[in-house]
Amino acid sequence: MIYTVTLNPSIDFIVRLDSLALGSVNRMDSDDKYAGGKGINVSRVLKRLDIGNTATGFIGGFTGRFVEEGLVEEGISTNFVAVTEDTRINVKIKAGEETEINGAGPTIIPEQLAELEAILSGLSADDTVVFAGSAPANLGNQVYNTLIPLAKKAGAQVVCDFEGQTLLDSLAYEPLLVKPNNHELADIFGVELNGLADIEKYAREILAKGAQNVIISMAGDGALLVTPGAAYFAKPIKGTVKNSVGAGDSMVAGFTGEFVKSGDPVEALKWGVACGTATTFSDDLATADFIKETYNKVEVEKL
Repeated sequence: MIYTVTLNPSIDFIVRLDSLALGSVNRMDSDDKYAGGKGINVSRVLKRLDIGNTATGFIGGFTGRFVEEGLVEEGISTNFVAVTEDTRINVKIKAGEETEINGAGPTIIPEQLAELEAILSGLSADDTVVFAGSAPANLGNQVYNTLIPLAKKAGAQVVCDFEGQTLLDSLAYEPLLVKPNNHELADIFGVELNGLADIEKYAREILAKGAQNVIISMAGDGALLVTPGAAYFAKPIKGTVKNSVGAGDSMVAGFTGEFVKSGDPVEALKWGVACGTATTFSDDLATADFIKETYNKVEVEKL
């Protein structure tokens, strides 16, 4: 079973209007509300690939009920820890440029954290856990240094989708996959990356620190998978960019879902690129049909 861990989920409230006038009344043209959070996005895309999974993390209040009910309606299993304060709302204003206003999220008390720790401690070697996104402020991302070892001790594989120091810390637990983009990779090592050779060089530094596989996403310039034995470049696919939210999460879902099934990193890369690209070209997370259509356009070459 694949589990996704979202410590600070949200309702993503997307507002569309022609222009935003600060200090004035603005009337939206349309809006949407989705269950949000990086791990939750992974769960939703996995389900569209017909891959069973369970979403866990912290959930609370009327906003939390909206998130959980939305996942259940999509056929996704849930095992959330209930918290007292409301799950946050993230507002994304699309008016020419995109503006985001992200909520802080609830305070997590020790008893609630212990419940999540018990869930992770009860996993097995048949499980893979996707840890993704930031933690509530009162826990801080250091909490992952407590949670990830519990899953590993239980025998599970872990996938870690973080940035910066949190990503570096996670490498001690030998994650199945990490997925920084090229800018994040450059920031980690304090370097300027010039071409695929540079990107592969520093991706191998990530492998040396513990990761089993590294995907470096490069937006419209494709993606590079680096494994201990080889490197594979997925060529970019042309299309109209509609959505920057959830593309990376979709890539993680596609790679993880296929790798758990087949153990084939190249095929996993192809599905990861298909899911990430299809979401980029969609208003929300990509549909199953669009992902399959995009998969047929993915070209991968060994470097």
